[in-house]
Amino acid sequence: MSSPLPASAVDFVSNIRTSGPMLWAAKPFQEDLGTMLLQQLVNGLTLGAVYTLIALSFSLVMGILSILNLAIGELFMLGGYLGFALIAAHLPLPVALLGGMLGAAVMGIVIEKVAYQPLRDAPLITPMLSTLGFSIILQNVVTNVWGSDPLQLPSELFDTRIPLGPISIGVMQLVVIGVAVVLVAAVAFLIQKTSAGRALRAVAENRDVARLLGVSAGRVTLLAFAISGALAGAAGVLISLHYAAITPYIGVDTGLKAIAVMIIGGTTRVWGALLAGPLIGIAEVLTIAYGGSQARDLVVYGLMILILLLRPQGLLGGARSDVGQRV
Repeated sequence: MSSPLPASAVDFVSNIRTSGPMLWAAKPFQEDLGTMLLQQLVNGLTLGAVYTLIALSFSLVMGILSILNLAIGELFMLGGYLGFALIAAHLPLPVALLGGMLGAAVMGIVIEKVAYQPLRDAPLITPMLSTLGFSIILQNVVTNVWGSDPLQLPSELFDTRIPLGPISIGVMQLVVIGVAVVLVAAVAFLIQKTSAGRALRAVAENRDVARLLGVSAGRVTLLAFAISGALAGAAGVLISLHYAAITPYIGVDTGLKAIAVMIIGGTTRVWGALLAGPLIGIAEVLTIAYGGSQARDLVVYGLMILILLLRPQGLLGGARSDVGQRV
């Protein structure tokens, strides 16, 4: 499956990501600007759904432990590779999705045990740097297992498109959006309606008080890392199959975008990702379509800085970032 392409891995996936939406829009309706805009909105929602999952992954750990797990971008990448491997072994998409989620969740637990738990009482920057080191290790492990060249699947594997009036939507796009909606709903149910969710919220509000009330903060922390890893792994499987390509470096750029989504939504407000994910996805795709791929990072991170200047607590944050329900 190794690709003979001479371009660097990062450039290869970047080109796929930037050219894909424009090609879809340009084929049937190149001259119709209104139709093209609708098509780009669909593409933006697809990308935004993936950003939402990864930002939710960041927010779960950030909201409960107030640390930034910098290995989540690589969990996203790892999930993508596992999904790729299972699809290449001719297993169905649901198995690939579950495999990617399970593998990333297990690795999330390993990160909690190795990179966070021993440093729990250290200054917050210490476990954050520890997760950064773990992310580099993960990237090296994947590079040694699968190689540094991009992996590709036949583009026709998930290339079926469904016409919707003047525009069309790919089957894989529907899968990406549908799975993202189901996973977000499942996380919302878990947090709001189950005893495990109440324990998560209790530890997020006050870890010491939660312990006095009988909540096992250690198990709750482990659960948060596992759910966070599963969400990132699912996003990795979805985006890698959507673009039919993956490299060991895809987690860096996508992880940074997801951090921007989390900041825009509100760092301690998990549900801010639901608003910020589609917003960033649409902004990025529209920028690529109408301004060129070279301007997309300028717009995304410029939007993040603008939100920070106007609302430092994020779009869904309250008057103060330390007031209100954190998860």
